[in-house]
Amino acid sequence: QVHLEQSPRSTVSVRTGGSLRLTCVASGVRRARYGLYDYAMTWFRQTTGNEREGIVYVDTSGQSRYADFARRRFTASKLYDSLTFVLSMDNLEPEDTATYYCAAGDPWPVPHFDPRQYHSWGQGTQVTVSS
Repeated sequence: QVHLEQSPRSTVSVRTGGSLRLTCVASGVRRARYGLYDYAMTWFRQTTGNEREGIVYVDTSGQSRYADFARRRFTASKLYDSLTFVLSMDNLEPEDTATYYCAAGDPWPVPHFDPRQYHSWGQGTQVTVSS
């Protein structure tokens, strides 16, 4: 497993139409030379009473797969220091209010948006979008 620390750490509020950047910093990775490129990385979000919903999955080569709702407004990337995973969100809507999580999993079998396939999770960031 790998330790994932999210920032902002707990809660953040944003106005409708605003932007927000979430980061996920890893420690205890399997191989320091490869950092997060040894892992499948995904951002999820969850609202009360619902299952975790995949936003974007990034494989070990850096290629991304987005959920349909996220395709135009959300962008994920692994930064060059290879220990940071970023989610940038633009034009936020009240429907984006949720707790957001980063997750790390083994690259095979490909986990995509199945939360059961991920072995490491960030602590979660509660994002509230309001007008």
